[in-house]
Amino acid sequence: MGKVLLEIPVGGIEEGESPEEAVRRELQEEIGYLPGKVTRLSGFYATPGYCTEYLRLFLASDLKASKLVAEDTDEIELVRVPVSQIKELIESGEICDSKSVAGLIRFIGMQE
Repeated sequence: MGKVLLEIPVGGIEEGESPEEAVRRELQEEIGYLPGKVTRLSGFYATPGYCTEYLRLFLASDLKASKLVAEDTDEIELVRVPVSQIKELIESGEICDSKSVAGLIRFIGMQE
């Protein structure tokens, strides 16, 4: 990409792992929090016609601080964004990757 992206946490599902288990693991690895509750919101194909990757969106809540355990987190910076600023960050292009835009718009729709 050649630039730093402001994005929601993302990760893959390991063999034998449920999507919900993957959410818990990835959040601990990427942001140092474990969710008390994981709710499936929706899903979508990343780039239909080009690949078959299917992305699942989850809402993680009741977060509790947990030590980061991954080795590749040195380039990750946790940025807290108030819900009231999400639309502005999307409109300005500061949040510009499809999974983050889709997930955050879905989340905002739940709030309205």
